[in-house]
Amino acid sequence: MRYRRANTAGATYFFTVNLADRNSNLLTEQIDVLRNAMRKIRQSHPFDIIAMVVLPDHLHAIWRLPAGDADFPLRWSLIKAAFSREMPKTEVIRRSRKLKRERGIWQRRYWEHHSK
Repeated sequence: MRYRRANTAGATYFFTVNLADRNSNLLTEQIDVLRNAMRKIRQSHPFDIIAMVVLPDHLHAIWRLPAGDADFPLRWSLIKAAFSREMPKTEVIRRSRKLKRERGIWQRRYWEHHSK
C-alpha cells in the first residue's frame, strides 16, 4: 500500500508520531536522547520547530521546512533511527520489522497535515 503524503516545499506541517507500545513512557523517560536526535538531524537537514509537545508514548510537532524542501519523511526516518540506536534492544521485534531492519520502538506510520 502506498500512502499519499503532502508534498509542499517550504510548508508548515503538523505531525503526530507514536511509539509502537502505546503503554510506554519512553519518550519522556528518554527526553534527552530525543532532543539530541532532533538536534543532530536539524544540523544536517534543517527545519524550524515551531512547537512541540512530547507525551510519554507519542509526540506532536509543528515544523516549517526550508524553501524548496518538502522531505519531512527523510527527517522523521533519521530522527527515529537516531533515537532507536541509543535505546537498549529490549523490545520484541517481529519478523516483518527484522526484514526491513526496523526496531519495534516506533509505529511505522505517522500523521501529517500542512498549511502553506
